Amino acid sequence: TSRRKLMMWRLLLIFSLCIVFQSSHADYVESYYCGEDNCYDLLGITRDATKAEVKRAFRSTAAKTHPDKFRDLDEKEKAELRFQLLSTAYDILRDDEARADYDYMLDNPEQFYQNYYRAWRRRNAPSVDIRIVIAVTISLISLVQYYNGWTKYEEAIKHFTTTPKYRLQAIDIAKKDGLLDDEKNKKKQRGMTKEEIRQKEEAIIREVIESKMDIRGVYAKPTYTDILWVQLAFLPYWIALYIQWYLRWVWKFWIKKEEYEDEEKLHLIRKNLGISQGQMDALEDETKEEYLELELWIKDNFTEWKTERDEEMRKKMAQSGRYKSYRRYMKQNGPGRMYFDDS
Repeated sequence: TSRRKLMMWRLLLIFSLCIVFQSSHADYVESYYCGEDNCYDLLGITRDATKAEVKRAFRSTAAKTHPDKFRDLDEKEKAELRFQLLSTAYDILRDDEARADYDYMLDNPEQFYQNYYRAWRRRNAPSVDIRIVIAVTISLISLVQYYNGWTKYEEAIKHFTTTPKYRLQAIDIAKKDGLLDDEKNKKKQRGMTKEEIRQKEEAIIREVIESKMDIRGVYAKPTYTDILWVQLAFLPYWIALYIQWYLRWVWKFWIKKEEYEDEEKLHLIRKNLGISQGQMDALEDETKEEYLELELWIKDNFTEWKTERDEEMRKKMAQSGRYKSYRRYMKQNGPGRMYFDDS
């Protein structure tokens, strides 16, 4: 019995809250318009009135009830409140979107939440054209892409210029091309400070690295095709190219059963490896040749090769001292176990 009473009280409480919540939302929707008054009745017009009739009605009504016509403070205050309602009614009925929302609320007063959303959206939604917002967003993304691309490229160049292996190669190439000829440089370096000489040599090394090094993937030198605006502009063209390529593939290799060429073989190898085109382009030519010799475009050959490779990797890791330490740690401590050691 006590449980039933408690349940009844809970249901009654929930029902009461729903009524209060809905009524408060209804009042809140009305506050977006003319309150308890009808906007059409305030101006003395019908719902079929044109914009010109709305304007004439507002001027006529406002002229009679303008606050400046009253000297008594109480009457003046009442006139100000009424003038605000008239102004609100005029602002709503002269605007097509606001008037449509108001008419919808009059015809569907039971739809509290939808009326509230329509009124809130009209008042709070940005007045800026959505096309401008999209254009600005795409432009910002394009700028970030371009800046990030150059940042990655500069990181790669810095890595090559500071790593001894690549730096020495660049210096050898520069000497062979006569860019760092000691005899010629001595004549050109007369009157230059050590810092100026160092900066000139660094510029030559950088120039050699930029022209000779094959930098691919995310660290490649950015081009105009990396910009989002350009990608969106060329998207229909690229889609058409893909459809053409796909239809050619179906006709040539599925229907006519022709043999794969190296380009198609590398495409299938990339699919089997599960890597992107950028990652595939970053592979060394020797590695690609090895994949072609192993015929990894054939699924069975790839599966066998991957199994052997995974087994070799497992054996190497099993023989690795660091991996053994890691396994002992996981066996003794277990995953997710945490310690506080203040020794």
